[in-house]
Amino acid sequence: MSKVQIENVLEKLYAKYNHRKFIKPDPLQFVYHYSAPADMEIAGLLASSLAYGRVQQIEKSLTELLGLMEADPFEFVMNFDKQKRKKLKNFKHRFTAGDDISDLLELLKKVLNQYGSIEELFIQGYNPEDKNIIPALSKFCDSLLGMHAKAHKGHVTTGLSYLLPNPAAGSPCKRLNLFLRWMVRDDDVDAGLWKSIDKAKLIVPIDVHMGRLCRILGFHNRKVISLSTAVKITERFFEIEPTDPVKYDFSLSRIGIMDNCTGRLRKGCEFCELFKFCLRGK
Repeated sequence: MSKVQIENVLEKLYAKYNHRKFIKPDPLQFVYHYSAPADMEIAGLLASSLAYGRVQQIEKSLTELLGLMEADPFEFVMNFDKQKRKKLKNFKHRFTAGDDISDLLELLKKVLNQYGSIEELFIQGYNPEDKNIIPALSKFCDSLLGMHAKAHKGHVTTGLSYLLPNPAAGSPCKRLNLFLRWMVRDDDVDAGLWKSIDKAKLIVPIDVHMGRLCRILGFHNRKVISLSTAVKITERFFEIEPTDPVKYDFSLSRIGIMDNCTGRLRKGCEFCELFKFCLRGK
């Protein structure tokens, strides 16, 4: 299908799904549990960090974690100490343990004390001349992991490394790119708290489900979801919407979450906007 046909389909999906009422059960919902930007930023990083596994389990884990952090994530982080680490000790989300979250919160406490916000640390490595956000994201992860290593005799735990995967190692960094989308884009869905980053530089958050939908659209034909796959997919979206290549991410992901798309033809598929693309691939 032509670029115009694909754009028309994407715009229909955007008009249909890109509304605040469709955010739940997306982990983005937890950002909107708060109104203060400082709380929303921290909730966003935590919510995106745990955005792996079954949707129901993600919701359950984030409800538990943010409940343990009481009503004010910013104050919880700023006053983080041994007692609060103990409070999180028994938390677990799949293979992320309470100590992994505590290590991240200790880092955030240092960041907030030194820079005032997570955004301010991120823009230390941001260059508007870069082709995309990847170099800045790599520097961001290096900075955080470097802080931890400095305080722990050069050691970085596997759990913390999983929460802060560096794109320099080839990771598609789906969860961190999701966090950046929430923070940078500003519409009825994304919070747009960060004003210093150009949304044109963002990379589409790619997981297995999004990778499958983008393959249906003809944006790639790779079996492995890697950073290069994420870049390739983003470049295809850039051709359609160069000022905002991540614009359609939320809308497309609703097909999997709300319409229970598995990539296999079944009853009801004929009502999906991507049905003709699926048929073409069969």
